Amino acid sequence: MARPGRPRMPKAPLPGTVEAFLDMLIAERGAALNTRHAYERDLADVCAFLKKQGKEIDSATTTDLKDYLTELGNRENTKSKGGGKTAVRTIARRISALRQFYGFLVSEGKRSDDPTSTIESPKQTRTLPKVLSEDEVTVLISTAQKQGGPESLRLVALLEILYATGLRVSELVGLPLTAIGPESRYLTVEGKGGRERMAPLSDHAQKAMKAYMDVRQKFLMPDRTDAQSKWLFPSRTSESGHLTRQRFAQLLKELSRNAGIDPERVSPHVLRHAFATHLLKHGADLRSVQKMLGHADIATTQIYTQVVGEQIKAAAEKHPLAEDQAIPQKVNNG
Repeated sequence: MARPGRPRMPKAPLPGTVEAFLDMLIAERGAALNTRHAYERDLADVCAFLKKQGKEIDSATTTDLKDYLTELGNRENTKSKGGGKTAVRTIARRISALRQFYGFLVSEGKRSDDPTSTIESPKQTRTLPKVLSEDEVTVLISTAQKQGGPESLRLVALLEILYATGLRVSELVGLPLTAIGPESRYLTVEGKGGRERMAPLSDHAQKAMKAYMDVRQKFLMPDRTDAQSKWLFPSRTSESGHLTRQRFAQLLKELSRNAGIDPERVSPHVLRHAFATHLLKHGADLRSVQKMLGHADIATTQIYTQVVGEQIKAAAEKHPLAEDQAIPQKVNNG
C-alpha cells in the first residue's frame, strides 16, 4: 500500500501471455487472488530482467533464464537480517512459476519447447515451522483481554478464532457474516481452490466472537455500506471493506511487545502453526488436522509431526535420567 500523500507507482505492463496465464490460474485452477498476485510478482521480476537485456519472456531461451537465475542468486536480499544473497526458497519458487508459465504456453500452442525443461531447482533444506508454546498463546490472549474496549474485543476474537481453527490469515480476515454457523458453533470457510470446509469453534472462541459481535458496529461507517457490512471483521479504511492481513499482522506485533514476547516470533501464520502442533501434541489424528487446515496433501500436514517430535526430544533431554551417568565397572581382582 502506498504511503499517505504519495501517489502509487504505476506497474510496468505485463505481456499478454503472462496476463492470460494469471487469468487461467483463477478461472481454471481456482487459485486464490493472493496466489495470482504472487505469480504476478515473480513473473514481473523475470520480465524486468529480460527487458534490460532487450529480450521478451515469451521467446526467452534456457540460457536467458539461467542468466536471470544467476543474477537473482547473487542479488542482495535486503529483507533478511544483515543482508545476504537471495534465499534458495525464493529461487525455487521463481523456477516453479516459470515452469508453469511455459507449460501453459506449450499447452496453448504458443511455444513448441519448454526452456525450463533442463533447469534444475536448487536443493532445499526443509525448515520446521516456527511455533509458540501453549503458555505463550495464553499470554497473548490474556494481554489482549486486558487492553479493554472494542479494539480489544475484536483482537481477542481474532486470536481465539485463529487458534481454534488454524485458518489462513486471508481466510480469517475475509470471513463473511454468512460463514457463522448456528449458535456460532462453527464457521464455513472457503479455502484454496474454492474448497469449503467446516471449522468448529472452541467454547472460548464462541464466547469471544459473541462478545465482539456486540461491538462490531463500531468498525462500520455510519452509512454501513455493502462493501463493509457483509464482512465479519469490517474496516472503515481498507479498499476491500474488511480488516487486511497487513493490519492484523501489525496488531499482533504490537500485542507481542506488550506481552513480553519477541515480535519476530509472532505472526498470524505462526499461530496457525501453533494450532496444528498443539492439536497433534495432544493426540489429534493427522487426517483430522489436515482437514481443519485445508491442506490438499497430507504430506504438507506431516511437517507438524516433526515439530512435535523435536519438542518431545528436547523435553526428554532435559530429564534428569537423560544425563550421562558413570556406569561402575566390575573390577576383576584376578
